[in-house]
Amino acid sequence: MTLTERINQDLKAAMKAGDPVLLNTIRSIRAQIIELSKRGTGSEITPEDETSILLGAAKKRKEAIEMYEKGKRQDLADQEKRELEIINGYLPKPLTREEAEKIIQKIIADSGAVSAKDFGKIMPLAMKELKGKLDGKLIQEIVKQKLEYLKI
Repeated sequence: MTLTERINQDLKAAMKAGDPVLLNTIRSIRAQIIELSKRGTGSEITPEDETSILLGAAKKRKEAIEMYEKGKRQDLADQEKRELEIINGYLPKPLTREEAEKIIQKIIADSGAVSAKDFGKIMPLAMKELKGKLDGKLIQEIVKQKLEYLKI
């Protein structure tokens, strides 16, 4: 089942359940998918495109939560947290830090990186491999940490 099919099914279920937060969150994701499909590229939406949409929506929610908490609007922050949980339910299961470290270590070894100066070479490879499976900030942190050990 594609993400679009799953979203449409969940939208019907959310309408029947009468949960406004769930309904609005699913509608916003569906709207983004429809918008992407109507851009006129003529190609089908790929799973990578779908993941990109979800990651963008999740990032917006995280930023909103941070801003609402700074503004002492816990009620709005809680709603954004709920929306983030819903969006995360559609994303692939995230990797553990240990799994990510192994993948990044392999990327570093395969690319022949020898110092922290190779960060610019490693980071795009790591992001391509781990996109949607791990937060970008955590990927960056792990890459920096692994490259620091190469200094010796």
